[in-house]
Order: sequence, then structure tokens, then C-alpha cells
Amino acid sequence: MQASRKARTIGVTLLTAAVMAATLSGCSSSNGSSKDAASGSYTFWDPYPQYDASSAWAKAVAQCGTDAGVTIKRTGYDTTDLTNKALLAGQQRNSADILLVDNPVVSTLADAGILTDTKENGLSTGKVSQNILGAGVLDGKTYGVPIGANTLALYYNPKVLQAAGVDPASITDWASLTDALAKVKAAGKKGITFAGIGTEEGSFQFLPWFWGAGADLTKLDSPKAIAALTLWTDWIKQGYAPNSVIQDTQTTTWQEFQTGDFAFGENGTWQKASAADMGASVITIPAEGGGAAPVPTGGEFFTIPVQKDSARYKTSAKVIECLSSGDNIVKTDNTLNYIVASTSGQQAQLSSDSSLKTWVDAVRVAKARTGDNLGTKYPVISQQLWTAVQKAESGAASPADALKAAQDAVNAKLKK
Repeated sequence: MQASRKARTIGVTLLTAAVMAATLSGCSSSNGSSKDAASGSYTFWDPYPQYDASSAWAKAVAQCGTDAGVTIKRTGYDTTDLTNKALLAGQQRNSADILLVDNPVVSTLADAGILTDTKENGLSTGKVSQNILGAGVLDGKTYGVPIGANTLALYYNPKVLQAAGVDPASITDWASLTDALAKVKAAGKKGITFAGIGTEEGSFQFLPWFWGAGADLTKLDSPKAIAALTLWTDWIKQGYAPNSVIQDTQTTTWQEFQTGDFAFGENGTWQKASAADMGASVITIPAEGGGAAPVPTGGEFFTIPVQKDSARYKTSAKVIECLSSGDNIVKTDNTLNYIVASTSGQQAQLSSDSSLKTWVDAVRVAKARTGDNLGTKYPVISQQLWTAVQKAESGAASPADALKAAQDAVNAKLKK
């Protein structure tokens, strides 16, 4: 899967967007009044510039437009560029009819007054799993529906584990995982690689351990949060994880795992085809005390921006409901490597491909990064979280001191 499908590097963009939102709030957008909202052309922006008109994705978009009686004019932008263009278009009252945006961006656009909520636009959310839908909820209103979800798990190399005498089924919590890493190192191989870079990718990869300790994003310096960061830093100190994690992206850490020297690599659904090619398998990321850790939901949301001609919402909703039904994921080649957002769709997906069970299990316990009504507070919190991770990984500060500084910075920025 291409690098653009990984967890999006949204932190700086959203911080900028949050500032812009204050000036945009309350403005409405328009493509101009349509004589017949049930026909004609509809504009659609998505974050998939890698897919041209001949791709399965573009064909699915076009077909859903045809089924709704309209022609779709689709444009794919880089994720960061899409967010900025969506904010600018809202300010200029010239929004696209449909926006497909990275899920943490939904709160920013909604807070800016650019998006309609589902009560206004008629989008149905009844079949969507609540933990996935949470990324589109702000102040009790829902502003879109997910196309699906991707998330993180632990890939493992069976050959490395076998040589070290480790049964992957024995890895059920942090203690058993750390024990496995020690055995792998003793056998002359490398333990685990992950992306600890100072961007949103770093936060994205750290959250399963943070949440797996029972920590909460509203209190970065809690004992549970400290336990999670100490886990990572101890792995580095003990040589179970390489020093390179401090600068590794999800792409570079995957390249490390592909060398065949590592027992484990934390990465996402977008690497499952590559993993199969090298003979790697996957398990859910364990929580500290056992069971699957909550993992962050990745993926995009379909949203309907405010239009002068509100009659257009009905047709936009038809197009979105076609694309978000899960049929394109279950019945086609699943170009986007997503897990369906509904329980029934997930079951159909498993019936079609039983190898997805670990991923379905992970998605079912996943959490939205902007959930718990964090909304536009999330990018502020995330930036301080990845900064703390960087300080601790480098040895510039202890996990406790790094997280205390992070919480102090969040309090100052959000004026708590």
C-alpha cells in the first residue's frame, strides 16, 4: 500500500486550520444554485491523488454518481493540501459538494462552520459502529460517515520467532511481549520496530500503548501514561527496539521490518499485502494487563459542506451512501485496504476473507483520536504527546518529566 495511505501527518496542518477556523465560523459556501439538484454535475474532493480515472476507486465514484443520476467531477489532493483547500473554499463560499477527509479533520471543518450535520443533510449513520463514527462527532452532532477504517496491529516474522523459541500465541500482554523481545535478542535477532517520529504518525503509533495502559488524552502525565512511555524507552535502552525509531516514519519502520531481521513491526492494514509477500503474520497489540489494546482509527470521512442550494444535499447523500455502504470494500479488490465500518459489513468481509480476522478484531476495539469530544483540542494534545515521546526516546527527559511538560504546555495552550 502506498505511503499516502498511512496515518496522516495532520498535526501542524490542524493547528493552522484551528486558527483559521475562527475566521471562517458561520460562513456558508455555495457552488451556485442548481436548477435541478437531482441532475447535472457534482464536485467531489478526496485525498487519493494516486488514483487516476482508470483506477477501481475512480470507477466506483463515477458509478455511484451515475446511480444517483449525476456526473461526478472528482479531484484528488494530498491530505494536507486538501485540508487547506477545503478551509479556503469554505471561506470563499465555493465548497465542493462532497469532501472525503482524514477523520481528525472533520472536527476542524465542522468547528469552522463549513460542514452540515447529518440531521441537516440526511446522511444515515444507523449501521456505522459507534467507535468508528466517533471521529465525526462534535458537541453531540455528527458531521459525516466513514468510508471504512484502518488501524494498527503487530506484524511478526514467524521465522525469527521460531528461531528464538517464541510462540506468538503466548504474547498476551506487555510482560509476555517484553519476554519475547528478550528471547529474540538473545537469539541474535532484533526485537521490535515502530514509528516514534515527532509528527502525528508518532502519536498515532504510541496511542495503542498509551490507551493500552488505561491512560486518557486529557491527562498526559498520569501514572498510566508514564507506564506506556517507559515501556517504549526501556525497549530502546535494552536494545529491543532500535535507536532509529526516534526518526522512523511508518514507511521507514516497515522497511526495517522487511529486512527480515526484526521479530515485530507495528504497522497498519495498508501493509497487509506486503506482509503476506514476505510471509509475515499479525496479532493485535496487547494491552498492559492483557487483551487487545484500543488502537486509533485511521481512515477518512465523507462530509457534505454547506451549500447555498440545500436541495443538493439529498443527491450528495445518495452518492455517499453508495460509496460508504461497504459493498465496494467487500465485493471489489478493496483498493483502500479498509475494514468495513459496520458490524454486518465486517462479518461479510470476514466471510469473503477470513485472514482479516485480526484486523476486524482490532477495529472493533479501536477509538477515535478526536473522540470523547476532544474535537479541535486533539491536535494541540497530540503535538505535545509526540514531543514528550521524542524527549523520552532521546534521553533528554525522563518519561515522567517529558509528559509533565507536555501536560503543562497543553494547559497553557488551551488555557485550562
